[in-house]
Amino acid sequence: MIRTIGHSNHPIGRFVELLAAAGVRLLVDVRSTPYSRRFPQFGRERLTRHLAEAGIEYAWEGTALGGKPGGGGSYDALAARPEFTDALDRLIARSADTTVCLMCAEKEPLDCHRTLLVARRLAERGAEVGHLLADGGIRSHRAVEETLLAGNAAPDLFDDRPTRLARAYAARERVLKRPGT
Repeated sequence: MIRTIGHSNHPIGRFVELLAAAGVRLLVDVRSTPYSRRFPQFGRERLTRHLAEAGIEYAWEGTALGGKPGGGGSYDALAARPEFTDALDRLIARSADTTVCLMCAEKEPLDCHRTLLVARRLAERGAEVGHLLADGGIRSHRAVEETLLAGNAAPDLFDDRPTRLARAYAARERVLKRPGT
């Protein structure tokens, strides 16, 4: 299983506890820029040091998997890039022998590109994805998608689940990319 987590405003000790309790051995940072002005404990160097003390490896994949690349574009356009698909291949390969967790900043999975862009494409490839929550629980990606579907207009009786999901993901992306959100 591949996990995801948002660092949110966690104290670093609590954050590392959440990862350890979920058996995470490799944290993959998918932030476009691996730093936080508001929460400096999540800057790449400091975070790497705290993780190493807990026996957790750190890797940064923000260039390939970040939600704000220099060229911009929709999440569908980002997912079509060769470097994105190559990074997914690396994640899936690593998850075969270790517990991998994707990290970004947002607390809620549906408020972050780690879900709307990355976890979505991992799930489409058959990877089992679980989202680590602030209370230590794990929510399946399927359950997150059901929440996404429930928050959208009534489904067209002739649309299948993948079509409804694609529409729901696009709508959620527009909400998140709106100025001021």
